[in-house]
Amino acid sequence: MFHAKLTRAIALSLLAGLPLSASAWDRTIPANAQRGEIRQIEGMLVEINGTRVLLPPGVQIRDTANRGIVPTAIPPGAQIRYLVNQQGVPTRIWLLTPEEAAKPAPGN
Repeated sequence: MFHAKLTRAIALSLLAGLPLSASAWDRTIPANAQRGEIRQIEGMLVEINGTRVLLPPGVQIRDTANRGIVPTAIPPGAQIRYLVNQQGVPTRIWLLTPEEAAKPAPGN
């Protein structure tokens, strides 16, 4: 009896994790997101396309598996797509997979 409950609990927990891992590959990057290359300098200071930018609190950075990461986890020279706010500061950043980076940007 205990073995059956344990097996069922393990199976349910594995199934519960499936949508999270499947959604990582179904991410949608908005068509108006700009392209660039990013390099983390120090703390919240990054360089995007050669221009230093201080990222705002609450910036959302997604790695290639669509997981949220902090600026210090950005690999040097990563290819990105990003959205900016009205002040021109990036607020959402997606690190691109090699396949995503090879695709032309929408509108090009």
